[in-house]
Amino acid sequence: MRWACILLPHLALDGVLRGRIAADAAMPERIAPLVLVTGPAQRRVLHAVDPAARKLGLHPGMPLVAAQALSQAFVTVEYDPAAQLRWQRFLAAWAYRFTSRVALYGRQALVLEVQGSHGLFGPWPVFERRLRDELDQLGFRHRIVAAPHPAAARALANLHDGLAVEGETGLRHALGQLPVSRAGFAADVAEAFARMGLRSLRQVLALPRESVARRFPPPVLQHLDHLLGRQAPVLEDYRPPDRFDARVELGYEVESSQALLFPLRRLTSDLGAYLAGRDGGVQRFVLRLEHEGHADTAVTVGLLSAEREPALLFELARGRLEQAAVPAPVRALRLCANHLPPFVPAHRELFDPRPQQAMPWERLRERLRARLGDTAVHGLQVHEDHRPEQAWRGETATGKPQGRGTVPPRPGWLLPSPVPLHGVARIGPGPERIETGWWDGGDVRRDYYVVETRAGQRAWAFRPAGTASDFMLHGWFA
Repeated sequence: MRWACILLPHLALDGVLRGRIAADAAMPERIAPLVLVTGPAQRRVLHAVDPAARKLGLHPGMPLVAAQALSQAFVTVEYDPAAQLRWQRFLAAWAYRFTSRVALYGRQALVLEVQGSHGLFGPWPVFERRLRDELDQLGFRHRIVAAPHPAAARALANLHDGLAVEGETGLRHALGQLPVSRAGFAADVAEAFARMGLRSLRQVLALPRESVARRFPPPVLQHLDHLLGRQAPVLEDYRPPDRFDARVELGYEVESSQALLFPLRRLTSDLGAYLAGRDGGVQRFVLRLEHEGHADTAVTVGLLSAEREPALLFELARGRLEQAAVPAPVRALRLCANHLPPFVPAHRELFDPRPQQAMPWERLRERLRARLGDTAVHGLQVHEDHRPEQAWRGETATGKPQGRGTVPPRPGWLLPSPVPLHGVARIGPGPERIETGWWDGGDVRRDYYVVETRAGQRAWAFRPAGTASDFMLHGWFA
């Protein structure tokens, strides 16, 4: 078995940076060095710093007062452990598309069982490259290590990036080189090992188990067994929830819908990644525009069928957003999707004859509805009525039209009302008698024929039932 560990050493900061970059994309001059702060009010310290803040001489653990003495040109954000957990779960939902065994490991890592995924995603180097590419696109810095056991992969990720260990011999050699301080022990245990003169994990593994059991609490031996695969750690397999909720706080007031497009693209991209992870789609979601001193503006985006492609979701949301009546400047943008039905891909031929630039009908239909409104685009549905004027109706296009069995040929162009037809050259088989409508005052008694005019056109015409009077034209065949 092979496990991959994705270590996210800057998870909390990357989560804040993603929202901040989305909010500031339209106004780059607002971007400033960022630090996360934590601790009591009497002693605030820096929890994490971005690269720009590090260039100012700031570093994690520094008192906020000392940081402000060095520079005032940075922005502080309160460290939020709950937000960090939300981002970790979001990435677990993303990883769920690659394997059914995904688990949160600690507060900054995911472990994935990837042995069974090689058949679908290729050998490990190809699979690893795909994981890295998608994490880069999502905006999360990471380290990835593969090993036979999840605990070993997690420990090796503390020191390595890109390491792939094969077999128990290679695993024991790689683990033996780990410093005790980076091997996953509690801080007091690592300090005790250091006082004993033990600097590497190899030295710890060489100790008699009885000696370790006497000197240290049981979790120490348990951790060593987890690293070597003697005992499997208790992992709770992740299962993605049935709703999506994400928010981008802009930090300043936005009065133009164009300035909301970058955070909107970020939100729909996250929604698409989440849906792909759970192999689902979305048919309805809501954009909530938050205002200062006003109720939120809700912009509902409804689709005729479940979709999950980020580009399509963005286009539909953009069309609705541009038409929304917004009463006040926007301070935050939130996307909520509470109903996530299964996703069924559209049928495509193996050798699709469509031109490369052509747009599939489903996407065109959704874009027209988003631009023109729900009632501007509709389909045609067969109605159970023999009268041609009542035989079809415009209805919401939810899929393919429903037929009503075998019927005689019908013209593609039906006139609004019948008109006299002259110049009939040939009369086809017939008649087809339609005699109905007595119950609603629209009684008709007609004999319909397919006729050909002297100009070679095929027409659908009728006479009053049982007569030989002149034809009335009711429609043209293509």
